[in-house]
Amino acid sequence: MSISISARDLIVEFPIFENSHRSLKKAVINLTTGGKIAQDAGKHPVITALDGLNFAFNEGDRIGLVGHNGSGKTTLLRVLSGVYAPTYGELLIKGKTASLLDVSMGLDPDATGFENIYLRGILDGLHPRAIRDKVDDIADFSELGEYLNLPVRTYSSGMLLRLAFAISTSVDADILIMDEWLSVGDEDFSAKAAERMGSLVNKASILVLASHSPDLITRICNRQMRLEHGKVIETIDLIKPVAAQFEEGVADQEHITAL
Repeated sequence: MSISISARDLIVEFPIFENSHRSLKKAVINLTTGGKIAQDAGKHPVITALDGLNFAFNEGDRIGLVGHNGSGKTTLLRVLSGVYAPTYGELLIKGKTASLLDVSMGLDPDATGFENIYLRGILDGLHPRAIRDKVDDIADFSELGEYLNLPVRTYSSGMLLRLAFAISTSVDADILIMDEWLSVGDEDFSAKAAERMGSLVNKASILVLASHSPDLITRICNRQMRLEHGKVIETIDLIKPVAAQFEEGVADQEHITAL
């Protein structure tokens, strides 16, 4: 099966059901989201977050999404991840998708580290047998040892990040969806995290990455798609010098270490 993502006239709208002080809300939403205010069939105000998107991503594509806050980047990532459904239009995804939008999503503070590995695996649609096959690798990578037998509410923020990162990057997927490049603040852990992220990206057939870092987009991606007010206003190919291609692995590690 050929791995691909395609969209035709893709529209995503969010209705506003409580519309008292409607004119004030309109002004605030226009200022903060960049969305377009309209009405649905029930006369409820709606925000058009994505407005008639058309695109096609194919195997080997590394897509960098750019644009100002409120341009629709995160909404598009969530649609591609299955968090939001299109209101109108068509979206066709061929291949298994993994989302790294929120690495701590789904963690239960009262469950142990080991239990959370299973909980997240189930949320990701994995069979319990497949989760068991990953447990030892996740445990070793997190370096949390016996702490994995304790509730995660007892973890420090750094320990929680290690567990979340280890679980989230244990995925096997054809399509990888990311909102900014994942990094960890622990200096001793960052080099290993950089290597794992590089391996994950290299194995994916398609990467869709939103970032505010032009340097990161240039180094990682081969295509750039710019969004503005929910519309695609530009898609360009990124041509990298040969030397830069050979140095990508080193550059990625340096970028994560610096974050």
